[in-house]
Amino acid sequence: MAKAKDDLRNLSGPQKAAIFMLALGQEHSAGMFELMDDEEIRDMSQTMSTLGNINSSLIERLFVEFANQLSGGGGGSVIGSYDTAERLLYQALPEDRVSQIMEEIRGPAGRTMWDKLGNVNEAVLANYLKNEYPQTVAVVLSKIRADHAARVLAVLPENFSMEVIMRMLRMESVQKEVLDHIEKTLRTEFMTNLARTARRDSHEMMADIFNNLDRNTESRFMTGLEERNRESAEKIKALMFTFDDLARLDNSGVQTVLRQVEKDALAMALKGGSEEVKTLFFQNMSERAGKMMKEDMDAMGAVRLKEVDEAQAAIVQTAKALADAGEIVIAGSGEEDELVY
Repeated sequence: MAKAKDDLRNLSGPQKAAIFMLALGQEHSAGMFELMDDEEIRDMSQTMSTLGNINSSLIERLFVEFANQLSGGGGGSVIGSYDTAERLLYQALPEDRVSQIMEEIRGPAGRTMWDKLGNVNEAVLANYLKNEYPQTVAVVLSKIRADHAARVLAVLPENFSMEVIMRMLRMESVQKEVLDHIEKTLRTEFMTNLARTARRDSHEMMADIFNNLDRNTESRFMTGLEERNRESAEKIKALMFTFDDLARLDNSGVQTVLRQVEKDALAMALKGGSEEVKTLFFQNMSERAGKMMKEDMDAMGAVRLKEVDEAQAAIVQTAKALADAGEIVIAGSGEEDELVY
């Protein structure tokens, strides 16, 4: 190690990065750490702890090397993105290999395939696994975290999940060839498709963000956007989903939402809701429950707009989750339209 710290050529990439961070000092390195994920921070910290003394001449040479590499990129700066990385890879690797690498990068974060599966929503994973052989599913669930495996089992069809459980109980050590085959299949079929479907339209993404803003902030941003790009503003408005849009639910959907939300939160949300959505919700309550709800709302008196916004946002998120799970359908504004969240 002593030799490595005297010769720039013997330093690994992580060592160079660790020395660079240490040399930047606490104020500047703190900002860098904020841009890293937990694994990167852990790796960087571990490398830092093994460096020992670094002489000033080595630090100076490292900075010069960095400056030379940066200035050699053209125009004094470089831009890193999925597209630039993909273009560089196409110059060096076969097309199918590049596609595999980029899909893995775009897929859920994780070092191994099993790490990646641990970051996939249990309903999404179960929807894929229910079409596989129970023995294959048993192997997959044995390789991911127990808490995640439990959530996947809970949403698999009951008879199928029992078949999986029985095979897990009887399962012995899995041959490496079998494990490699399952891992390859997951990577080429499931992760690739997942990464492709995960790419979202930028207007959809902004609509979700706007949905979570308070009314004043949303109005301020929307007004500014209308001045700069009216077309984008109109697209975002069309994609946004508000509490009053719950009026598009059918009676069955309203009753499902009612079973999932807190009564206090619903009373607060309805306090600021449209007459249409109030009427729909009260129609789907029993006479006694509706009377009690109205009494609770009257007893509140004047309420802060912020509290109403928070209650409505929570109920909207519940409705979206139910729609994602296929338990309710939120109809669109057109006769044949449907919004699926």
